[in-house]
Amino acid sequence: VQLQASGGGLVQPGGSLRLSCTASELTLRSYSIAWFRQAPEKEREWISCMRRTSTGTDYADSVKARFTISRDGAKNTVFLQMNNLKPEDTAVYYCAAAARGFCPSYGSDYRYWGQGTQVTVSS
Repeated sequence: VQLQASGGGLVQPGGSLRLSCTASELTLRSYSIAWFRQAPEKEREWISCMRRTSTGTDYADSVKARFTISRDGAKNTVFLQMNNLKPEDTAVYYCAAAARGFCPSYGSDYRYWGQGTQVTVSS
C-alpha cells in the first residue's frame, strides 16, 4: 500500500503551491495524515498533520501561518496549501499515514508513505 503525493514544482519566492496526497487502497480519513519534507543533506522534517479523529491540525513552527493542511473526504485526498514560499522550503515533500488518533512527529510512527514530490523555490 502506498500513498501518492503530487503537486510539486518550481515556484518563485513568495509564490504558492498545493500538494495532494491520495491513496487507492486506504481511506485517508481513517488515518492521521502528515506531511514531511527532506532537503538535500538535511534530516527529514515533520511539518504538518491532520488528526484522524477530528479536523484538528498541527504545524511545525517553520511553516505555521504559511501552510494549511486540509482533507477532502469525498476525493480521499489530503492537501497541503503552501503560501509565501521561501527558498528554504525547497525539499522533497512526502505524505504519510499513521493509524493513530493523534499526530506523531516521528516518521517511524507512520505506516504508509508516498513517493515524494519535489518543491523548488527559486528565482
